[in-house]
Amino acid sequence: MLISDDIPKIKTYVGYTNNLKKRLKLHNTNKGAKSTKGRKWKIIFKKKFTDKSIAMKYEYFLKNNYPLRKVIKLKYLNVKIS
Repeated sequence: MLISDDIPKIKTYVGYTNNLKKRLKLHNTNKGAKSTKGRKWKIIFKKKFTDKSIAMKYEYFLKNNYPLRKVIKLKYLNVKIS
């Protein structure tokens, strides 16, 4: 999961890759996914899988689980969760 803490709207992005450094570089040079263009991104959560299909299932789960994404984002931003 990536975060772009541009003011005023902090955004997150979820995706899978087999080369995290290369993918992050693409996003930060406006050559990644359309929704990532024009922002600078930082990695705030990563999970390693040995099987691509399991990785893609987890990506789908995380993309659609907004409460979990919010917890990860708030943890990164050092906001207390009550």
